[in-house]
Amino acid sequence: MADFDAIYEEEEIIDDNLEDQMHATLVPEPIVIRGAGNMTVFGLSNRFNSEFPSGLVSRVAPEEFKATIGRINAVLKKTLPMNVKWLFCGCMCCCCTLGCSLWPVICLSKRTQNTLDKLLEWENSHLYQKLGLHWRLTKQQCDSNSMMEYVLLIEFIPKIPIYRPD
Repeated sequence: MADFDAIYEEEEIIDDNLEDQMHATLVPEPIVIRGAGNMTVFGLSNRFNSEFPSGLVSRVAPEEFKATIGRINAVLKKTLPMNVKWLFCGCMCCCCTLGCSLWPVICLSKRTQNTLDKLLEWENSHLYQKLGLHWRLTKQQCDSNSMMEYVLLIEFIPKIPIYRPD
């Protein structure tokens, strides 16, 4: 009797894997928008590229995309110069403070990330979720070296069919 249950469980697992594979092929790969600025503080670039990606054609209007990137770049333009100033001061005093002078830069960088996360959350809830998209700020490894950088990731939300009995 126990053998029968084990076979039944394996068949169920195989069916679940097939369903996962079917759903995975229906969702396109996420779109990655890398930083395009000339300055980076702790992996966060001072601006993102506002060029409209071809993967968003017929999903989002180019004006909406550029407006979102413009709001993100405005937050970065406002916060990152202060982070750079604190980084410079922290590096100058690093030897005297045994590294404690870098804490303000780390806190300001975290605050910038939180601000961007809140902005993207607002954008998702008011516009992009209705269009089947989800924006988020995430860390990825750079293509050219082993360092990490923050990128904007635009993920496609799979459409789940709703079963309605006739």
